[in-house]
Amino acid sequence: EQNYIMRFFVILLLSVTPLCAAMRVAVTGTTGLLGRQVVERLSNKNIKVNALLRHPIDNSVTPSMDKDAKSTQVALYLSQLPGVTMVAGDATDLASCKQLVDNCDAIIAAHGPVKPPPIQSLFRLLPESDPVHSRSVNYVAVQNMIEVVKESKSCKRIVRVTGKGEEPTAFFTVLINMLGNMAKAWNYEGEQLLRTSGVDYTIIRPGVMGRNDIPTNKVRALADNGQDLKVTAVTHSQIAELCCDCLDYSNAAKTTLTAMNVDEGLGEDSYAPLLENVKADSREFPSTLLEEHKRGARNGAVILASFVAVFVSVSVAVLKSISGFVLGIFH
Repeated sequence: EQNYIMRFFVILLLSVTPLCAAMRVAVTGTTGLLGRQVVERLSNKNIKVNALLRHPIDNSVTPSMDKDAKSTQVALYLSQLPGVTMVAGDATDLASCKQLVDNCDAIIAAHGPVKPPPIQSLFRLLPESDPVHSRSVNYVAVQNMIEVVKESKSCKRIVRVTGKGEEPTAFFTVLINMLGNMAKAWNYEGEQLLRTSGVDYTIIRPGVMGRNDIPTNKVRALADNGQDLKVTAVTHSQIAELCCDCLDYSNAAKTTLTAMNVDEGLGEDSYAPLLENVKADSREFPSTLLEEHKRGARNGAVILASFVAVFVSVSVAVLKSISGFVLGIFH
């Protein structure tokens, strides 16, 4: 009888013990403005973290999470958090990804390409095969993650942060593609890799991250199935919250979520009530938009070149008129 009672209490204890206590999550983009908050949030929830880091830890710097802190400072700060293990490597390297997901239950892919010099991007001077090119970061890295998740016995979900990219001719899409080595284009192609992979994924398309001076009281809004919402500013903290919280919802698997803010009082204080109601993707997404994105960027470059040519021509004409006027005065 005592054995039955003991078994009952063991079963009861296991049933109320949070699953997060045994969870381990892999994170990429560790020292970025989003990734650092994801790592810290997971640590605060007592979730173990494997955090991918491209550079060695520098113990000589002052650890910091400030927005303007150097990546070495952020890395040192995060490495000292409870449950955080730093894993050396790069998401564009398959071997690194295999090491990163070891014993993990999920991946939060918060990485993104470094902003390139505008001239380099405009004239496509960087080969697509380069590890820092948007194709490598937004597409090849996702390929690597899908492969390692398929091979893994424990890792079952990929959470990927991307952005709106289904309108190749939209002004900001064209601009980002022109100046960011086709970042929007390869983000969308990476999304499609996930949708057709067979693995569980949660794609998050956030608003414009960066500002912190925005209302946060009852403003959160989500649209599933990749549906559109009015583009608004969102904080890195909000999107980090969404990345972590969606892991608690099995119905958030195989979903594409648009995350924006609405007028204060019209949204939610947390993502929990929104995540409870999301449904898996059901519409047919375009299989590829790469050529449309490239065409939009080429057309944008032509327009920009024409504008610059006109500007230079007018400027030269004005300078000639001014110089002629000045010379006329002295003569």
